[in-house]
Amino acid sequence: MATTARQQPTWQPPPQPDSGTNLPPLKIWNSLTRSKTQFVPLDRKGKRVGWYACGPTVYDDAHLGHARNYVSTDIIRRILRDYFEYDVNFIMNITDVDDKIIVRGRQQHLLAQFVSKHANASDPEILPTALAAYSAYLSKNLDRIPPDNPPEQFEKAAQDAYVTVLECGTLGGVGTPGEKEAKVKMHIKTMMAASRALTELKESSTSSTAFYTAIQDILLPYLDSLNGASIDADDHSIFTKLTTRFERRFMEDVRALNCLDPDQVTRVTEYGPQIVAFVNKVVDNGFAYATSDGSVYFDINAFEAAGNSYARLEPWNRNDKELQADGEGALTKKTSEKKSDSDFALWKSSKPGEPSWPSPWGKGRPGWHIECSAMASDKLGERIDIHSGGIDLAFPHHDNELAQSEAYWLEKGHSHQHQWVNYFMHMGHLSIQGSKMSKSLKNFTTIREALERGDWTPRGLRVVFLLGGWKEGVEITDDLVKAGNAWEDKVNNFFINVRDQMTIESANPKADSEDALAGDLKAAKNSTFEALCDSFNTPTTMAVISDLITKYNSAEKATLKTQTCADLATWVSSMVNIFGLNGTAAPNENEIGWSGIDVPEAAKPYLQPLSLLRDELRSIVKTSKQIDVNQLQHIAKQPAFSIDHKPHPEGKPFYIVYESFRHELIELKNSSNLTKEVLQLCDSVRDIELWNLGIYLEDREGRPALVRRVTRDLVAAREEKAERERQKQKAKEDRDREAAKKTDKGRLSQLEMFRTNEYTA
Repeated sequence: MATTARQQPTWQPPPQPDSGTNLPPLKIWNSLTRSKTQFVPLDRKGKRVGWYACGPTVYDDAHLGHARNYVSTDIIRRILRDYFEYDVNFIMNITDVDDKIIVRGRQQHLLAQFVSKHANASDPEILPTALAAYSAYLSKNLDRIPPDNPPEQFEKAAQDAYVTVLECGTLGGVGTPGEKEAKVKMHIKTMMAASRALTELKESSTSSTAFYTAIQDILLPYLDSLNGASIDADDHSIFTKLTTRFERRFMEDVRALNCLDPDQVTRVTEYGPQIVAFVNKVVDNGFAYATSDGSVYFDINAFEAAGNSYARLEPWNRNDKELQADGEGALTKKTSEKKSDSDFALWKSSKPGEPSWPSPWGKGRPGWHIECSAMASDKLGERIDIHSGGIDLAFPHHDNELAQSEAYWLEKGHSHQHQWVNYFMHMGHLSIQGSKMSKSLKNFTTIREALERGDWTPRGLRVVFLLGGWKEGVEITDDLVKAGNAWEDKVNNFFINVRDQMTIESANPKADSEDALAGDLKAAKNSTFEALCDSFNTPTTMAVISDLITKYNSAEKATLKTQTCADLATWVSSMVNIFGLNGTAAPNENEIGWSGIDVPEAAKPYLQPLSLLRDELRSIVKTSKQIDVNQLQHIAKQPAFSIDHKPHPEGKPFYIVYESFRHELIELKNSSNLTKEVLQLCDSVRDIELWNLGIYLEDREGRPALVRRVTRDLVAAREEKAERERQKQKAKEDRDREAAKKTDKGRLSQLEMFRTNEYTA
């Protein structure tokens, strides 16, 4: 059970840089102190920063919870590099050997073998094996239901046994549901699919593909329990097939989210000899011991007896048996040779069915925590500026990593503590409807699913994380999504409008150079500097940007200096670039705005003349008492509105709209409704033809229409307007019906009006 009685050890501030070195007053929330501490890099010149980040365990696709970690890390990395101008050496590991990978690789291998041998659902060996897997899964995961419960009765049995959980209660009937209840729901969902598939198989009404898809989650662990130890674990391809595939997919996913590639990537499988040497030195230093089976354990008591601190990050969790067990992995053998129950494995002897590497203690494989210690030490040495990862890794993973690294770098018999990491940063969880996203709970949406379905865009997701901060947990709620959309739409419209404003040469030439908006921009820059120095406070920075745009929107545009508009737009562009909201754009990019606001390049040769022609038609209609078709045809046939080149394939839809508009204009006949027909033609091309191509012509009083993309806020405004019209029409129809009833009632004769059932004849 966790306790808060234990306190964190004293943190040693890094040495100050060489005299004359100017460091920003940056403070970072440091998990080693649970407070904001002044950031001082180890580099004597104060420029280079070494950063090691815990990367993914590659056995499945990355989900939005992972996106939270890696996008937030990327934001901070960009701020350090592009705002504070540090030279950041960013290293990330790939965990491609651990218990989960071994189990998953083995399971997938065995399932593929089983399916190849029993491809037809009518194979008589399938049903007995599947039923045995069903019973084994029940027995292990849903012990309130008898393991001999028939599949066709599972749904009722689950309802009876776990009614409180299914009704959003707890297993004990009191308190708030948590991870245990989430796991029960996951297991019930798995068993529901399997029980239906088994019932259908008994009735011979299912296909092989559908059957195996439905029961694979119960079949995988069962096949592994039968045959996992018998596979040829020296064939590492059984495991690397899995890890290579999911590492590739992970990198594709985070690149799709516009995360920068690490400067260096390290993999456990490439560090076998170095990890063995690392463990060996910890043993030589007197802080680890081997057991008879060839495993090596860290000796916590010996480490602390030498004056060192174990569990620097979360000392109150050091005796949490559940966290300790999770840190050791599902395949770790229980042994009576451990000096203390809390001692953790640096090197695990490999059992049959597990990959192995040679070592002085026999064939084995790295413990989970040792990989990061060996790889980070190899790349960054005996002291590291920044180490980061998800908050769920703090204990035991990061605490064990710190202890074994400090044990490695201490010389034998050394009496004082060695601080391996100066700043530890932990990214907060992402939760949806109160539950943390987790592979083990299967309550996740993968990054690629979310992007492919359009649930999120890379920019939209990053905006939400910027609004939520990096160390706090972020819960995806409707309000947060709306806030993210509103911020993005506001900035989007600002870029569109300010770029248009900057084309106007006449901004007040007499305006004072220190006008109000210029002062607002200066204040925004100062506020941003203070916020980002305050442990990368992006929520405040996002609010500063939004407030500045509000002031621009409220300003009288005729009084604005062009240079002030340009300065403001350049700064906002720089900030969104620094935050990674504009693809690969550099912070000092000359371009104003971000991607997605320009109309397609192939459409411009047709959109500009169409918009100008439409503007002229609307102007003539509004200013002329009478128009005739000859006048309209003359305008439409002017050289400025003629296109004599073959359209580019991507621009063809816009060319067709333009030519259709001109043709319809030329075909108009003189009539009393000519003015109305011209305006209808202008409205139609704006509201239907161009809108359907993602383009909107924003009409403005006294100025040409603004040619822009259709954006989310424009769509929302149109939908709101349509809904108001529907409500208005419905109200009118209701009034008309009531009026009709009254009219019909007035037509009845007095005899009919007072006739009742009793006196009908």
